[in-house]
Parts: sequence; C-alpha cells; structure tokens
Amino acid sequence: MKFLVLPLFFLLATITATASRSSFPNPIHLLQSESSPEDHNVANATLDCLSWRLAVEANNLRNWAVIPDECQVYVGHYMLGHQYASDCKYVAGLAYDYAKGVELVGDGKDAWIFDVDDTTLSNAPYYYVDNSYRAKDYNSTEFVEWELKGEAPAVPGILDLYNKLLELEFKIVFITGKDETTLRNITEYNLKNVGFHTWEKLLLRDSTEASLTKVEYKSKKRALVVADGYRIWGNMGDQWSDLLGENPGNRTFKAPMPMFYLK
Repeated sequence: MKFLVLPLFFLLATITATASRSSFPNPIHLLQSESSPEDHNVANATLDCLSWRLAVEANNLRNWAVIPDECQVYVGHYMLGHQYASDCKYVAGLAYDYAKGVELVGDGKDAWIFDVDDTTLSNAPYYYVDNSYRAKDYNSTEFVEWELKGEAPAVPGILDLYNKLLELEFKIVFITGKDETTLRNITEYNLKNVGFHTWEKLLLRDSTEASLTKVEYKSKKRALVVADGYRIWGNMGDQWSDLLGENPGNRTFKAPMPMFYLK
C-alpha cells in the first residue's frame, strides 16, 4: 500500500495510541494532518489529482507504486474530509439498489461476497501515531500485531449494506487474504465486534496459497463457493484484484481506495 491518512470519523472511539492497515507490499506515504488549506488546492499541482484519482478508481491506471508526490496532500484531504465516507456510502447504496432487484432462488444458496481489509474492516487506525499521520514502510510483524488487536472499525456505509442484504436473505461470504493460521479467530472477533455478526463462509489464505497473486487467490476461493452450489449475485472489494478473474459474480462493486494498488 502506498499512502494512508486516517479519516476523522475513524477517530471517534476507535483510535488508540497506534493503529494499522493490511498487507502492503510497498511504502506508505502519509500526510501530516496540520497541512494548510492552500495545500489542498489541486490547481497548484502539476498533475490534476482529481483526474488521477478517477483513473485509479476506474482501473485505467494500473500497477502504480506510490501516489504521485503532488497528489499526496490531495489524497490525504480526500480521506480526512467527508468525501471518502460519502463515496463509500454511495457505492453501498448502488449495491443495495441492485440487490433489491435480484430475484433470489431462495434455496439458501444466493450469495454476496465481501472482501475484508478496507472493504468491511478499515485498517486506517494503524497509521495514526502520536496525534499525527506519518510515513511508514509496511512492516508485516507490526501489521500482524495490529490485526491481532481486533480493533479495526467498519468501513463507512458497508455495515448498513450488510444488514440490508441479510434482510433480503442473501448469504454472506467473506473472502480475505488474511492468514488462516494466525488471524482466523481475531478476524471473526473483529467482524462480530463491529456488527458483522453472521456469515455463511469466512475464507482465509492458507500456507499452500501463499504464492498466488490476489486475482488467482480470490478466483480460487470463489470457485470453491460456486462448487458448493452458491450463486454469486454480488461481489464487493476495494481493489480491482478483488473483482477480476474467475467467477467474479453477477455484479461487482468497488469500494473507493486511492491509497494503494494491489495486484
């Protein structure tokens, strides 16, 4: 992952002295929260950062390593302000509008898939340190320590969508790249603790899948879901690699995430 700034709503009753994010293969570049309003003026940048973010979300810009220097403040402002939360809720609303129109078979095999990291649970607090935001290289040991706390808050709008899907009688399947051996119990706890109280399947990565790319891994896990007789009506993730590959589902929905790119 490349860049992370903690949105203000994540600070409410969730922040501890330190906080975290998911398996980031690259350095993260963070914005200092005291940046001035002038710093957020895109017109002063040599790159149109709003267009850059649009290209990222549309997957027109791929395999990027870090947020361009001139857009780090812009992305920080996006995450700190209301827009990120608003965008998440808007995508969740679109997913619900679609879900309401699906004619479920009703045999208990109508499934909706969610990614976990930064789709249902946010790792943003990992990067909030000493009342500021600071650059941090991804450290797998530190990140696992954060995950084992089970303190990740829900991504805005997604818990509400989850509850509405349950009311419509969709069966929820979580597919995550988290490690099966060390993180299953705490992931179950964290999901339930923020309100994701029930699901059909929670699929994590085991040791035999360590070398798979994210697209390969997600495709494999979805194939297992389909082999069990489930119909994947909806599929939501924050990365395009959550949504590409085999058995992506009848409709896919991408949660906004301009801070990092995972293949």
